Amino acid sequence: MRNVKAIFIKQAKDMIKNPMVLIQFIIYPVVALVMTELVVKSSEYIPANMFITMMAGIFVGMALVTSTAAVIAEDMERKSLRFLIMAGVKPHEYLAGIGGFLLCAGAVVSVVFGLIGNFTGMEFAKFLTVMIMTIAASIMLGATIGILAKNQQAATAISMPVAMIFGFAPMIASFNRTVEKVADILYTQQLNVIVNDFSANFAKAILVIVVNMTVLLIFFVIAYKKKGLKSG
Repeated sequence: MRNVKAIFIKQAKDMIKNPMVLIQFIIYPVVALVMTELVVKSSEYIPANMFITMMAGIFVGMALVTSTAAVIAEDMERKSLRFLIMAGVKPHEYLAGIGGFLLCAGAVVSVVFGLIGNFTGMEFAKFLTVMIMTIAASIMLGATIGILAKNQQAATAISMPVAMIFGFAPMIASFNRTVEKVADILYTQQLNVIVNDFSANFAKAILVIVVNMTVLLIFFVIAYKKKGLKSG
């Protein structure tokens, strides 16, 4: 537990020093706030949660996947893991620390999104539940890519198109019925469904997300057993 806490703190410091990662946790809620205040509130024809839904989906589908993949691939490439393992940190403790920090950081951003949307009561609870679950799914997906990638550049090259599918599919689905039917199996689409209509089938959304998380966890375990975290 002490090692996990140490990795958690290490990642917090690394994130502050890395503007490319830090900006991804700031820019999406800022855009949602600006667009909601300047565009949504000035037009009665635009859905109140439109930009919150859009930015939250892109944040979960893109920022978390690419950030997780980049963080893990970077530590592997720069041999940071060699020193951590020499210090007694086990691979699963490293992953728990990295994933735990990203999950907490994502939860903070989720609360900000909820405040921007003025969600209260059950709406806020549903929103946070779905956000945290989808964030966890994206962290697993990003970790899998990070483990399999040869280096940070490869991790970025692989994670970006994958992240674009998960991040932008729900937005496109809002305008295309065919894409909507296909995207319905994605965890990010379920976030889109719930935030657009809090009266939608919440149990179905949770079930789809859980299935996604299970599949992604299986892929992660396979990737970890196949390659593991090489310390150099």
